[in-house]
Order: sequence, then C-alpha cells, then structure tokens
Amino acid sequence: MMTLSPPAPAEVSARNRRIDAFRRAVEKSFRFLKETARLDDLFARGLPLAGNQGYLVPLCRLHVGDDDLIRRLAQWRRENAFAYPSQFPVTFESTAAWLRQRVLAVEDRLLFLVLDRLGRTIGHLGFANASNDAGEIELDNVVRGVTGVEPGIMANAVRTLLGWALEHLRPSAVFLRVLDDNHHAIEFYRRLGFVEDRTIPLRRHEADGRVDYLPLAEGDVAPPDKSFLRMVYTMPARTTPADTILTAGPSISARETAYVLDAVRHGWNRNWSGYLDRFEKAFAEYVGAKHALATSSGTGALHLALAALGIGPGDEVIVPDLTWVATANAVMYVGATPVFADVEPDTWCLDPASFEAAITERTRAVIPVHLYGHPARMDRIVEIARRHGLFVVEDAAPAIGAEFQGRRVGALGDVGCFSFQGAKLVVTGEGGMLVTHSDEIYARAHALWDQGRTPGTFWINELGWKYKMSNLQAALGLGQLERVDEFIEAKREIFAWYAEGLCGVPHLVLNEEAPWARSIYWMTSVVLDERAGISRDEFRDRLRQRKIDTRPVFPAISRYRFWPRQQPPQPVARRLGEQGINLPSGICLQRDQVGYICDCIRELLGKTG
Repeated sequence: MMTLSPPAPAEVSARNRRIDAFRRAVEKSFRFLKETARLDDLFARGLPLAGNQGYLVPLCRLHVGDDDLIRRLAQWRRENAFAYPSQFPVTFESTAAWLRQRVLAVEDRLLFLVLDRLGRTIGHLGFANASNDAGEIELDNVVRGVTGVEPGIMANAVRTLLGWALEHLRPSAVFLRVLDDNHHAIEFYRRLGFVEDRTIPLRRHEADGRVDYLPLAEGDVAPPDKSFLRMVYTMPARTTPADTILTAGPSISARETAYVLDAVRHGWNRNWSGYLDRFEKAFAEYVGAKHALATSSGTGALHLALAALGIGPGDEVIVPDLTWVATANAVMYVGATPVFADVEPDTWCLDPASFEAAITERTRAVIPVHLYGHPARMDRIVEIARRHGLFVVEDAAPAIGAEFQGRRVGALGDVGCFSFQGAKLVVTGEGGMLVTHSDEIYARAHALWDQGRTPGTFWINELGWKYKMSNLQAALGLGQLERVDEFIEAKREIFAWYAEGLCGVPHLVLNEEAPWARSIYWMTSVVLDERAGISRDEFRDRLRQRKIDTRPVFPAISRYRFWPRQQPPQPVARRLGEQGINLPSGICLQRDQVGYICDCIRELLGKTG
C-alpha cells in the first residue's frame, strides 16, 4: 500500500488560508443576506432563476413578522415530515422559533424562498453545516410546498443555488443527505449531478412525542432502522464549451448589487460621498497606508502621484520595459521622460540591477510594476532609490493584496496606485486608487484631483484635473473590497489547478511566485519556448479554435515610436513580450473549465514521459 507523506508546511498554510477564506465568505455572505429588513432590498439580494422562471430570495429578518409565511412553512413541514430525520408535532409557534433560532441565528445556515415568475412562494432550499475543516457545504431543506407549479422550477432553483455557491463561496464539495428510502428525491438529485458517496446508518429514538433518527452510537452493531445516503455534487464531464472561456471576468454578488442600489436611491446631495468615504477608508486600512484617494482610473492615479511629487519637464522616471503603456504615459503627462529598464526573468518585475544602471543625474523617480499580481523586489528597489534620492511610485494596478515579505504592496514606497478596470481583481468598471503615508503628498494630490480648487468653495488656485471616482462606482468597489481575500484565494486556487494540469507539458513554463512573495495570480501566465515547434500566435489561434481565449503578454513598450527618447528593447522584456501568454484567469472559472484548457494545451504540445 502506498503511504502519503504529510503535506509540507507551505501546503498546510495554503490550505488553511483557503479554508479560512471559505469560512469568512460563508459567514459574511450569510449574515449579509439574512439581515435584510426592507422589501425593496430583498430582491437586490436575491437570485434570478434561468429562463425568467422565478426568483430565490433569502429568508431574513423581514420575514420574522410574516405570519402568513410562517403558517405556510409550518404546513410544509407537516406535509414533508417523512423526509426529515427529526419528526415532531409542528405548530405556528415552533416554526416561528425555528425561523429565529435555527435559521437566522445560525451563522453557517441560510435558506432561500423559491418564488415563481408571479412572485408566489412555492418552496424553499438552502445550505447548512458550512463551518467545517473540509471546506464543504450541505444542500439542505429542499422542499416544494405547492403542487401544480411550472415544471422544472425546483430543479432550476437547485442549479441556481449550486452556481451561486460555486462562484461566491467556492466550497471544496457540495453534498446532501437524504433518507435512503426517499427514492423520488434520490432520483431527483441524480439528475442534477449528485452521486452516491456513502451511507450513514441511523437509529430511531422516540421521546415525548418526538422521533429522531440519529447516527449509530459507537459499538452499536444492530441493523440500523434507517440510513442517510450522502450524495456529492459532481461537475459535468469535460466537453467543448458552448461559449468561449474568457481571460477575465468579475464576480458580482448581492452585496455589490445592494450597495449600488442604495447609492442610486440615496447617495446624493448630503450623501454624495458616503460610499466614497467608506471605500477610501477601508482601502487604506487594507493595504496599510495612512491615506487613500479614489480616482477615475489607475492611469489618473499615476498621473496625480507624479504631479503631486513635483516631477515635470527635464526629469526622468525609470519604468520597467514590460508593463501596460499607462505606466510610461503618466510620465509623459507631466512632461518628464520615461527611461526603460529590464525585468527579471522569474518575477517579470523590475530588475533592480537594470534599474540602478539606468539612473542619471536627471532621474527623479522609479515606478516598479507588480506585474500580473506578482510583487516586485521592493527591498532592493527601495534601497537603491533611497541611496540615490529618488521617489518610489508603486504601480500596483493589478496587484491588490499581493504581498512582499508579508506586507501588502502599494504602501511600500512613497505612493501606490491601483486600478479597478473591469478585468482587474477588484472592479468598479473603471476607476483607481492612490495611497500614501505622507500627509503632504496626499494634500497635494487631493488638490489636483479636484480641479485645483479650495475645498468647499468654487475658487480655483491652479490647473487641476477631474479625477474623481463617482459615489456609485465606490459603492461597487466597497462591496468588492469586502470580498477581496476570497477573490485572492480563488485566483490562487485557479493557478494551482493549472500547475497540476500542466505538469510535465514540454516547452511551457508557468509564472510561479518567488519564495519571498505572495502573488495574487491576477493572470495565470506562461512562457512558450521558442523550440516548441509552434509560434506563440499560432498556439493562441489553435486555442481560440477550441473556444479558449488568451491574451499576449504586453510587448516591450520601449518599441513604441512616440517616446521622446528611443531605446532598444530590453532583452528579457522583449522575450517575455514575444513568448508570454495570459491564460483564462477569470475569478468565476471552475475546475472543469481549467481541466478542459489543460487538456487542449497537452494535445497541442504533447507531454513528457
């Protein structure tokens, strides 16, 4: 028999972080949905069923006083008592207590009401037992309480709830328990993709008019009175997807929807900056900075940062040759000259040695880019910058939550800049954030951010810009930020799926994190070896034919002809720009999709051994 070695400490730590993120996601999501107390907020936190067949709305505080609903729930419990392991006389009072104490007060339990297309409540279903070390979640209380409803509505409800959980909670498994003599229910779940896992023998206990079927006590060898059948949800077999698997895409939950709806309805006049203030404060706390200023784009944040530092004509700013063009464009916006340094072949971020070699008497600042969510080598970069009297502006556009030696990027230099463009980890559609520890830099950036005016007046002191983020965008951003650690764990899990699925594939190297870094893997990226027998672009075309979207890594931007100082492309940046590929990395990707992508790559490149 093969014995498995215990997991290495790094693997244990990674698993623990994933389980912790899952538990936090459950607790925060369930609490948020159950605290609803207004009807207009209820549907903002609900889930529409496919085909306009109906809606799932969370059972919440609003329903505590709904006597008609409680009577209906009690009736359904009586009619379906045969399906429950606990059977007892059901009353209005006991059902009201169950709603308060066994649903709303239990942090890892959530129940949704199933509404048909006309808004009539016809059943319920939900999740339970989600606070566990395995990261699993139990599908629970699936009851159709009304006959004569539109066919397939309960199956639609289960599929909708499964999809929601897989996207927003990302459990390691979804399971259910059904009494083994409930053949109708077992067949229903089989059709939905659940498979038998094991049986759990039960013993009947009766007292005070209540019957409970409980798991057998240790040492009980008599034949069981009943058994639970544990069934586990399995993803469909891998097939060619109906739609193209895209490289990016956000996850939008009821939290963001509710915040934006509130901002639309109430975020005006005296409340015009309510979500802006909350977003900025929460963001500064998250990255570990003193100040945060929400902007209309990440590019705008970079422009403001350089302007606030007084950088202008005659100055030089060093930027990596491998980045999005906005990094160097911002240098041009203030009239300075971008100077391009090479990147490291392993991190794809600014090479400290190349940076130092590019410094001249005109150099005023450096902009390290935490490319694709991997942090730059900030200790050496900051040390070199301080020795030469240079400002450090971190371009952390795609890297919120990435860590350098345990500290989050963006607050490691003089100024940090982030992006919330629609493909990023945290999205607001378009938008950005400037962070800094410096009161002086923040005050200067804030003045320029608001047209250069005196706060609270219409008096303009100097030429400024309209770089504000709207309150509506900030509402979306706040909801996203409150889920950011869950997003990071999802991205890291997706990378792990790729690492497993592409192990042994020749001519392909994944961009794994350095030992001193914690990447958020915003983009899972690979480098295709020149000896692969297929060009990078042909490889991407072949994947596109299989409905797999990819992106080329940014080209070495020194090659653009409009820079005031022309330089030959840096060698590492040029190679990565010509051979690098971003694979699909959207936060809603599921394992079967990544498995399909890996299968296609293996087919194209072959495998070793």
